[in-house]
Amino acid sequence: MEFLKQVPSIRFMALRRYWYVISALVVVGSIALVVVRGLNLTVDFTGGLVLEVGFSQPVDLERVRSALDAGGIEDFQVRTYGTASEIEVRLPPAETGAAADDAKRVLGALSTLDSKVKLNRTESVGPQVSQQLGEQAAMAVLMTLLLVLIYIAMRFRWRFGVGSLVASLHDPIVAVGAIALLGIPFDLNVVAALLTIVGYSLNDTVVIYDRIRENLRKYRKMAIVPLLNLSLNETLSRTMVTSLSILLALAMLLILGPPVIFGLTIAIFLGIFVGTYSSIYISSPVLVWLGVEPDSFLRSDDKDESPEAQPA
Repeated sequence: MEFLKQVPSIRFMALRRYWYVISALVVVGSIALVVVRGLNLTVDFTGGLVLEVGFSQPVDLERVRSALDAGGIEDFQVRTYGTASEIEVRLPPAETGAAADDAKRVLGALSTLDSKVKLNRTESVGPQVSQQLGEQAAMAVLMTLLLVLIYIAMRFRWRFGVGSLVASLHDPIVAVGAIALLGIPFDLNVVAALLTIVGYSLNDTVVIYDRIRENLRKYRKMAIVPLLNLSLNETLSRTMVTSLSILLALAMLLILGPPVIFGLTIAIFLGIFVGTYSSIYISSPVLVWLGVEPDSFLRSDDKDESPEAQPA
């Protein structure tokens, strides 16, 4: 599908220095937000009380949340496990000896929905387990970035690998900064969203890098900046179609989806903007920094061949 009937002639690289400064400021601001304001960590990372509750019949999660709100329960998370009649309720860490009281309060609130509700299991998630989850989540993101670097370096060359790594670092940092600014609960769903953002940005970057590599071999007399502009314009239609289709789907999830996936959805929604921007104004301009020229990725025997003319 072609979004644009003709290849445009936008000079993306003309403003690259201004975008360098803006990107640097946004990254620094995102890190500052996380350090100063902090993240709204959930039970997944702070520890807490996990209650597994069984109903006599399937129950709607929205009704469960409303009942807990009416019962004065605060800072809870609710999700199904097993069947639709089995609910998991997560609460912040309880004071010493207060876990039993919290469980009674939850059962009392849920009894308004089903008089036969029962507590199947109670588990206290300690800080050590939560710390391990946090470390594993951070390791997953770092390993993903490392594999991205290795993949791009093997498929293209090391300069392209550095460009993709810079973009892949930029995207989750900015996304986490936005999450801190908006106070979105930071749970394992958001970690999954960050990995999705890295994957989307990588996919977009690979498409653009493929076109750049083709044009490097095709137009060997063209300077690198015009060649990057040409490559970005040639892939712009695909980028717009992909980004807009994903954003429309995510917008429907934000409007009609359940609250339990709000953090996941809004994080990916923000990440699509960031990933699309970085594939144009981060990963591509880095190639100019690194001194990429039309001959940089040609074999020595190819360099002896007569180059083709530039496009008109």
